[in-house]
Amino acid sequence: MPDELLVLLTAMTPIGELRASIPLAITSMEMPWPRAFGLSVVGNVIPVPFILYALRMVGARIEAQQNVAGRLLRWRTARIQQSWGPLVRRYGFFGIVLAVAIPLPLTGAWTGALIVWTLHVPARRGLPAIAMGVVIAGIVVTALTLAGIELIRLT
Repeated sequence: MPDELLVLLTAMTPIGELRASIPLAITSMEMPWPRAFGLSVVGNVIPVPFILYALRMVGARIEAQQNVAGRLLRWRTARIQQSWGPLVRRYGFFGIVLAVAIPLPLTGAWTGALIVWTLHVPARRGLPAIAMGVVIAGIVVTALTLAGIELIRLT
């Protein structure tokens, strides 16, 4: 599999996203950071419209199910309401940007899509906020990866 495709696919995953794809590309594949950044941002944003569409089509039905998927989605949406709801209601667009831009577990584009769906934000407002957050997270992860490489070289 070509390195570029692996970086795109890694960035599309719900857990790794670009937090995994950028370090993978720069360190393991020795890819130049601008290419790693660009591929990772694009790969991280690609699934978002599909996630939003799928949630709008079947999200409520999944939540109503008394199975693992239903319980998981109910748990995650309740957590989003509690943790991100007040921030998004107060800051709107920039609350979503912040939720996506912080490169920590349970944040990112997939969580941003869940926030948009859970809080009934129109996709035309949510998608640009998620994309902006992904770019900011990409900048942070790229900078941290490059700084980490330099620190390792110094020791």
